[in-house]
Amino acid sequence: MLKEPIWTKPFISLFFTNIAVFIVFYGLVATLPLYAIGELGRTDEEAGLLMTIFLLSAIIVRPFTGKILDLAGKRKMLWLSLFLYLICTILYYFIPSYHGLLILRFVQGIWFSIVTTASGALAADTIPVKRRGTGLGYYAMSTNTAVVLGPIIALYLIQTYSFHALFIVLSVLMMIGSASAVIAPKGTVSKVQLERKRLTIHDLFEKNALPIASLGSLLAFSYASVLSYLSIYAQQKGILEFASSFFFVFAAVMLLTRPFTGKVFDEKGPKYIITPGFVFFIIGLIVLAFSKSAFTFLIAGGFIGLGYGALVPSFQTLAIQSAKQERSGYATATFFTLFDTGLAAGSYVLGLVAIYFGYQSIYFVSCGVLTVVFLFYLLTSKRQKGKAIMHEGN
Repeated sequence: MLKEPIWTKPFISLFFTNIAVFIVFYGLVATLPLYAIGELGRTDEEAGLLMTIFLLSAIIVRPFTGKILDLAGKRKMLWLSLFLYLICTILYYFIPSYHGLLILRFVQGIWFSIVTTASGALAADTIPVKRRGTGLGYYAMSTNTAVVLGPIIALYLIQTYSFHALFIVLSVLMMIGSASAVIAPKGTVSKVQLERKRLTIHDLFEKNALPIASLGSLLAFSYASVLSYLSIYAQQKGILEFASSFFFVFAAVMLLTRPFTGKVFDEKGPKYIITPGFVFFIIGLIVLAFSKSAFTFLIAGGFIGLGYGALVPSFQTLAIQSAKQERSGYATATFFTLFDTGLAAGSYVLGLVAIYFGYQSIYFVSCGVLTVVFLFYLLTSKRQKGKAIMHEGN
């Protein structure tokens, strides 16, 4: 019996659109702290605020996106948010002040929230239900690709040319990604949701997705140490030129293992991916904290790539699987609301840790948080297994 295809034209269009969105996101995350400190003369804390305020606006808007997508249509909101996200990307070239950047980051975070929710929900709708783990794993490869391309492109451009060249190139790439969304599908919509106009808590969060999304937020807290501060950490270590190589190894490992992990998730279950994912991520953070050479720096990138690449798509898949298909947008929004909250909290809190205790300390803290989450996951998994056995016995 032939399996239902995943790589359809609508899925491929969303795949490349998502690459463009996240190339801009990761490219700016890797370089804006350097821009704020080196070009604008701001402090480390102010540089971190550029990440935090972007995520803050995304967090504020994200809970409402499920309802917005139902009322306006997933595809229409994808097109609108892509256009406005593109405009914001172009504006980086014309805004030279720090406070102007803060406002721009806040506004762009709004459209980032909507575009990623719409794109993710539409991708989930195009994937056959029985192949959801594999399909979302493949879709996650678009983000993984951007993890390496964004920082590599951005760091190369600022080191070889200028920040203005960076803003131009990112704008062009975003134009191409937006054009790819022309053949995006409409997606499924619940008629009940369309008929009900009054806004309730049911429209803001998918309650069934909250438990796994909460774990995802703590995972994101730890990941903020890599996302927001790796470039500065590498600069202090005197190996800034290897920062792009770190992201290359990080993403290459995720891309190579993603097809395998998605298949195992569907056929054997999530624990066979999530448990080793935690172990690899923790090892990577420890190696990064003690890294004194380019070699160990890149080894850390490999372990973190293995862990992060296994955990995030698995958590997202579990969140979407916990809801009915017509509420895929709500489940996606719930997952990313909490994930973005974790990133924002991590960027701010770990920034304070770096100021008072040094950048090495943020990786110890992140490792500690991730270890607690791992232990909690193991505990809750055993309890759920025990309940299932008791239920079968009765």
